[in-house]
Amino acid sequence: MQQDRQRKIRELFDEYIEMYAARDERLTERFSHNFSGYAGSGAALIQSRDEWIKITRRDFSQVPGRIRIEMLDLSLQELCDDVVMATAFFHIHLPSGGHLLSREVARLVLVFRLEAGEWMIVHSGISVPYHSAQADEIYPLQSLQEENSTLQALVDERTEALQESQAHYRLLMEDARDVLWRADPRLNIIYISPADERLRGFRADEVVGRHVFDMFTDEGIALVKGLLKHKALTGDPSEKDEFLTFEVEHRCKDGRLIWGEVTSKLDLDAQGKIIGYHGITREITERKALEEQVRQLAFYDPLTHLANRRLLVEHLDQAMSASKRSHRRGALVFLDLDNFKTLNDTHGHAVGDLLLVDVAKRLRACVREADTVARFGGDEFVVLLSELGTQADEAAAQTAAVAEKIRVHLAEPYLLQAATVDPQATAIEHRCTASIGVALFDGHEKSRGDVVDAADAAMYKAKEDGRNRIGFAPCPVAAA
Repeated sequence: MQQDRQRKIRELFDEYIEMYAARDERLTERFSHNFSGYAGSGAALIQSRDEWIKITRRDFSQVPGRIRIEMLDLSLQELCDDVVMATAFFHIHLPSGGHLLSREVARLVLVFRLEAGEWMIVHSGISVPYHSAQADEIYPLQSLQEENSTLQALVDERTEALQESQAHYRLLMEDARDVLWRADPRLNIIYISPADERLRGFRADEVVGRHVFDMFTDEGIALVKGLLKHKALTGDPSEKDEFLTFEVEHRCKDGRLIWGEVTSKLDLDAQGKIIGYHGITREITERKALEEQVRQLAFYDPLTHLANRRLLVEHLDQAMSASKRSHRRGALVFLDLDNFKTLNDTHGHAVGDLLLVDVAKRLRACVREADTVARFGGDEFVVLLSELGTQADEAAAQTAAVAEKIRVHLAEPYLLQAATVDPQATAIEHRCTASIGVALFDGHEKSRGDVVDAADAAMYKAKEDGRNRIGFAPCPVAAA
């Protein structure tokens, strides 16, 4: 047994004996909530901590004066990593005249288990030989066992069952693919299963003692903090035993990031106070990759990777609702490439696709990250601008500046290198312009369709007026 552990258990045992001799009820605070003990002749197993406390208090009231413990021997046995059994032999001297209870030796067994960082007593049994005591020296504690042999058999049975349970528990923990962990009330890791080293590469001693958040990315930490804050503000106190499940990226020792689904739960004491947390983390990296593939297919154009019509419509609805609340205007910018069909007919659709990909890159470079760029179909693209000025003139000027930037950038020459087996093939230089139509909105339009139709009509008007120009729909779009 490690010297530090041996020293700690010995200190706890000595403290227990001192309180026992002083008839100090504070010793019951050392009992685990999962406490059990043998009472009477050893035939009755008390599995209720509260019942054992009642027995102890009754015994203390029967002999209220301080007794003296004459310690003869003490041995400590480590049953497993977090369970230690202390066995002591001693004489008991009663307070009345200080006479000896019995000429034979009493025996005490205490089983300590590490729970949430503290050593607690999970089992107790004491044997005092009554058969040789004098009539006026009978020690009245009802919780003492009468025969050492009975206690030994029962303790051995209990120890064997505990060892089997611990071995089975450890086998499950070590072989599980999911990561099992426990944390203290401050969210510092106090246990993590070997699966974490297989998944993330960190040894247990590199993780234990660190904060749970050290496992996550900065974005993940912000996510979890938000969830915990929301649960604290909206959670029902009666639902403290509910599980909290979330998905978050985890850091690996080699720099990789993996996705984990975390299911956690509070550890509460009998008074409902938080004494820690425990949970399970399951790797879901492959599942998240598949979900992202499905999302890309559902909401993004496979050629340009821009938003598709479905995602644009969703973002437009959100922008119109936000505009109505904030009074900040938005704009829908439609654009159509001029003479795109000529490029396709001359050099083929593969070259035409290269142009569309290049146009998508230039469009993204012209707008803010919060704005939406979408491919509406064929050679038609749409840009959704939000959070513009509150006044129509201001919003129109902001949109005109963005539209002009787009028009100029799209008109710059393109060098399109088609895939070919001919190593001498040269890049195709192509010039392409765009006709652009703009419709401003403030969220009070009759429908989304009104805004789309207005921008589309303005775009075709710009094309009719000579191409490579910008046209504005009447502002605001009427809610007829």
